[in-house]
Amino acid sequence: MEKSRTGLLVAAAALLALGGCQSERFQPLYSRPLASAPAPLTPAPTDPVEQQQLPPPGQTAEGEFPDAPGADGTQVASAEPPAGAGDITKSGVVGNWKTNISGSTCQMFLTLTKYGNASRGGTRGCPGELANMRGWDVQGKQLIVYDDSGNTIARLYSSGGEKLDGQTVSGQAVSLYR
Repeated sequence: MEKSRTGLLVAAAALLALGGCQSERFQPLYSRPLASAPAPLTPAPTDPVEQQQLPPPGQTAEGEFPDAPGADGTQVASAEPPAGAGDITKSGVVGNWKTNISGSTCQMFLTLTKYGNASRGGTRGCPGELANMRGWDVQGKQLIVYDDSGNTIARLYSSGGEKLDGQTVSGQAVSLYR
């Protein structure tokens, strides 16, 4: 009796497997009817391409934007906090911050581990000057961010709650928030 049940189950499984092979799902794409294919799209019209000569390197064409602040090597980050800036303490800024620098989002980490005369810090995924961040310190009402040579790369001030705003020495806007 046991052998007949096993044989019956094996035969049923084989028939079921063979029946599944007859499905249209398993046919190669090239053998399926073309009626199920989507209709081709109509091409979009193209406008003619405009051409003009570029100015020589170092010269700007009329109507272009001026150089970015700090492009000539001068530092533009103010050493004085703006009026109404809140107080900042080292213990109040320690931790992980979401960072926005000129439209890019990244992370900044501030620790109390000693790094020269400052504390150790770093960034993840930040562009430009903030990619070189190695240290930080609080002086008065400002958070100062340093590179590995000890040069100031950004200054930030409390703008209320868990948010700091400022700029890099080249003039890029920086915001930290939690």
